[in-house]
Amino acid sequence: MSTQVRASTSSALPWKHDVFLSFRGADTRKGFTDHLYKELQRQGIMTFRDDPQLERGTVISPELLTAIEQSRFAIVVLSPNYATSTWCLLELSKILECMEERGAILPIFYEVEPSHVRHQRGSFAEAFEQHEEKFGEGNKEVEGWRDALTKVANIAGWSSKDYRYETELIRDIVHVLWSRVHPSLTVFGSSEKLVGMDTKLEEINVLLDKEANDVRFIGIWGMGGLGKTTLARLVYEKISHQFEVCIFLADVREVSATHGLVYLQKQILSQILKEENVQVWNVYSGITMIKRCFCNKAVLLVLDDVDQLEQLEKLVGERDWFGSRSRIIITTRDRHVLVTHGVEKPYELKTLNENEALELFSWKAFRKYEPDIDYAEQSKSFVRYAGGLPLALKILGSFLYQRSPDAWNSALQKLQQTPDRRVFEILKTSFDGLDEMEKKIFLDIACFHRLYDNESMIELAYSSEFCTRVTIDVLVEKSLLTISLNNRIGIHDSIREMGCEIVRQESYEEPGRRSRLWLRNDIFHVFTKNTGT
Repeated sequence: MSTQVRASTSSALPWKHDVFLSFRGADTRKGFTDHLYKELQRQGIMTFRDDPQLERGTVISPELLTAIEQSRFAIVVLSPNYATSTWCLLELSKILECMEERGAILPIFYEVEPSHVRHQRGSFAEAFEQHEEKFGEGNKEVEGWRDALTKVANIAGWSSKDYRYETELIRDIVHVLWSRVHPSLTVFGSSEKLVGMDTKLEEINVLLDKEANDVRFIGIWGMGGLGKTTLARLVYEKISHQFEVCIFLADVREVSATHGLVYLQKQILSQILKEENVQVWNVYSGITMIKRCFCNKAVLLVLDDVDQLEQLEKLVGERDWFGSRSRIIITTRDRHVLVTHGVEKPYELKTLNENEALELFSWKAFRKYEPDIDYAEQSKSFVRYAGGLPLALKILGSFLYQRSPDAWNSALQKLQQTPDRRVFEILKTSFDGLDEMEKKIFLDIACFHRLYDNESMIELAYSSEFCTRVTIDVLVEKSLLTISLNNRIGIHDSIREMGCEIVRQESYEEPGRRSRLWLRNDIFHVFTKNTGT
């Protein structure tokens, strides 16, 4: 199970390091720079910091020169004694040589005035008096160091005197650097463009309202295969650097059923306690420990694929479990779980529109964002079949990659007979969580949708049942049905085919042994062969 995953786009670039740290060891190595380095590392920003044993002599090592050349950005911590070190000045000259033109230098004026750095005043003036005494007045290298300090002081950066606490300064530095290292993230660090996600991210950002000083629960719900996990993980990657503790709990439904809630509580606690084997005796001691550990921290916690209210009650509880600015993101197929837990406005994830669907399918089938001319019409047929469901579009497109037109026609004919097995299994999870009455009504609607296309017809068919109304509500909440404003019942084609396939599996060979018949040929077969049961 994945509890914390941070993608890195830099792996696709020629940089070995995201950032090179230049600092005066005697001033900041054991304090500010150490804290900054640890936070950068914690956020998954690959940072080069020199070995203190190397900082000797006046000649910079070839290893450091190479590290600067292989770094995408440089943070220069300009502290009172920075200019006393010829090592630091040589580093700075090399940094300007490699990064000045591409604007990759981020200066920090730590306990110094930018003007003192720019004009070599104060401690910087004293340092250069020593350098001129050693190397001679007018020395070209010394003058180059002066020029380097002037240039770096003219770059917009941070001044420690503008902050009450160093933690606030470090947070702002990491925030800016993160956004520059990861300008556009892809989930799992893949090169695949995430089709249709931009608008959804904007809508989720409104719900998150990261500037608000409160605790928020954000729910993302919808049918299986829509990309709820992908959206949640992308949000997590984009904003995780703004929180003290970040945890992504994947597959909550499956892990909870297999290992229990205590196991998940241990996974949460291990992230903040930095221990692999956290002792949790039962769910109630786990609750106490989670509240105690998180109540004063800004936490980003994602619970992916929740299907039971108890999971929320035992893992994230109430808002007062977490410190201010915490954000809890929950993905589920069941809207009622969110509403019952107090998530007031769950975000409903919808299918892709026609253009987005064709773009995603084409990427998988052709490795580009539009279909080949010879496959244009066939592509549209598959896109119509998938009904905007990202899961189906990806699976079908990948399957058809580099196959012949005849193979495409054969695959489409096969799909009209039976759904793709992988899509079927993922969608069937929602069906498996229903009770017997809910399964019965769902299968009737799936197999006879033209008959049961509005609520009144269903209520008429089940007039002797008292639970019809609430059953329909449950099916809607579990993302299996939709109801329009005029009470028309809708069902996604992939969901409908999943229901029909469940009935077909009752007996593939003999339609008469199935609980429902809806195809003309099957009905004719049963009547003429007298095989009904």
